[in-house]
Amino acid sequence: MKRSRIDELIMRQEGLPVLDREALERVQLEKLNALLKRERERGGFYAALPERLDALGQLRELPFTTDEQLAEHGGAMLLCSQSEVERVLSDATSGTTGRAKRVFYTRGDCEHTVQLFAAGLGEFVFPGSVTMICMPFSGPFGLGELICEAIERLGARPLRLGTGLSYAELAGVLERERPDSYVGMAVPLLSMLRVCGRGSLRRALVSGDACPETVTAECEKILGSRLFPHYGSREMGLGGAICCEAHEGMHLRENHVIAEIIGEDGDVLPRGGYGELVITTIGMEAQPLIRYRTGDYTRILPDPCPCGSEVIRLDALRRKGEAGDMAQLDGRMFALPGLVDFVACCDGGGISVRALHDGSLTVEELRSVCPELIRAELRKAAPEDRAMYRGKRRIENTAQAYPINASKHKLW
Repeated sequence: MKRSRIDELIMRQEGLPVLDREALERVQLEKLNALLKRERERGGFYAALPERLDALGQLRELPFTTDEQLAEHGGAMLLCSQSEVERVLSDATSGTTGRAKRVFYTRGDCEHTVQLFAAGLGEFVFPGSVTMICMPFSGPFGLGELICEAIERLGARPLRLGTGLSYAELAGVLERERPDSYVGMAVPLLSMLRVCGRGSLRRALVSGDACPETVTAECEKILGSRLFPHYGSREMGLGGAICCEAHEGMHLRENHVIAEIIGEDGDVLPRGGYGELVITTIGMEAQPLIRYRTGDYTRILPDPCPCGSEVIRLDALRRKGEAGDMAQLDGRMFALPGLVDFVACCDGGGISVRALHDGSLTVEELRSVCPELIRAELRKAAPEDRAMYRGKRRIENTAQAYPINASKHKLW
């Protein structure tokens, strides 16, 4: 088995002849101290922190950074001039209350992300490959654009599809373009496979949302190959951890991100302990964060990776609160082979769903896997239907109609 391509990437970026724990931790401490020095010299948000640490273990003595602080003080966290900022991402939506988080990237930050994407995609995308990119496209240095750049560097051809195509349009792409690989979120992949069939697809990278074991297993059964899950967030530059041939966790880009797992009391857990992921982004040029609480829950896998890499691996991640509940619900619901997609809402003391299916599903079958179901509306999926969530899946807080589909076709 080949070592994870992340080893070669980190060695090239850091000029290392070999990559082991000692080398990784030396790089991390050097970069952390360089960051603390920059903060002190520029009077940045973290200027009051020590200018230097003697050991990585001392990082746990520093205070956490929260979502609220990032929203309130994001500008003060900027360590470069505005002229060097190539991209700004905000989590502002029509329902946002208070200040939205704004995350800044330099061209160098974006380049590091492209290199990481190329390392992860290079595990299964080869010269001449054709890859469906079913991720958001938002202009220069957006997520979809960076993925396309990485695929082109591998000598492959990206199909810039985005997240809004109907099943008929996706079926047309499969027939005309004959793609062999897919990059996108897991549930839309499974929905497409169940409606359109596998076609020429053989391999897939899933990211951007939770991927329950049931959804993973169903996708892999149809594709006939293992999925490559990746993890990233805006705060770590969109790309954070990639899957290798072993398919046992995701290797973190440790030369750019220091990871800690904390328990409910805020104490750092040993490897194998399950808790909240905290990141220190020592490789970000524009807006590095120190001990940022991500709200994602996972663990650092304790055993060595079968591929031989000593770069740490994150286990599957979930969001706390409703998103985690949605992942559990997805895991149960998509065990039903006739289910194509569904939207879930809290409805009093239970769950209300609207579901698309292949024509064989019944309310009784839904209730068999979802005992808290109190109302369900089912309809057979039509060619003009599309993914019922355009982004991350979540259980809505009310039973009001959810804006499911941009199609003119009336759903219910």
